[in-house]
Amino acid sequence: MANILVVDDELGIRDLLSEILNDEGHAVELAENAAQARAARLQYRPDLVLLDIWMPDTDGVTLLKEWSSSGLLTMPVVMMSGHATIDTAVEATRIGAMSFLEKPITLQKLLKAVEQGLTKTAEKPRAAAPVAPKVTQELTVEFAMTGGVLPDVVADLGPIPSQNFDLDKPLRDARDEFEKAYFEFHLSKEGGSMTRVAEKTGLERTHLYRKLKQLGVDLSRGKRSGF
Repeated sequence: MANILVVDDELGIRDLLSEILNDEGHAVELAENAAQARAARLQYRPDLVLLDIWMPDTDGVTLLKEWSSSGLLTMPVVMMSGHATIDTAVEATRIGAMSFLEKPITLQKLLKAVEQGLTKTAEKPRAAAPVAPKVTQELTVEFAMTGGVLPDVVADLGPIPSQNFDLDKPLRDARDEFEKAYFEFHLSKEGGSMTRVAEKTGLERTHLYRKLKQLGVDLSRGKRSGF
């Protein structure tokens, strides 16, 4: 599984690429403009970036130049556009883009570009991860939900849930059902601790919290007493 950053100002494109890449087993972070892309690049250190050329604030080629000149172009970048000229594609490649995808992007071309990019990432040693500042308070479900107002005692979460799955459902529905039960199991087992669940599941904590909300996991089961 790889961490892929998708940068595109069109919501439909972001949702479509996210759905395809999630189905392929990748973790996907989304950004709708250059400012969000800069923040996501620093926070998530993606293995691959899919970068749209035409964006309202800063275009993709300018952002690519910025990353290249500042030493942040340490991951493969695949440019995307439905209106770019050949000169633009050549310029992006000269700056450091790995390849170029023309919209509308076909599934076959997308998956091929992603595979080639991740192969390149695997062959190139990655820079050492920056040392994160020490967090004095462990991030739990209730910490994320309340902004850090934490009572002292953890409520009893009850028995670890069991689940029987309906295998007649469509694959996507069955997968969501399994993932929900999977995360509920680990939340119950780890006393609602997002930090320990993130370690167990191999997900970054912010992505984990977003995933739980997306699946409709009942986060109230992890609330501490006193609420």
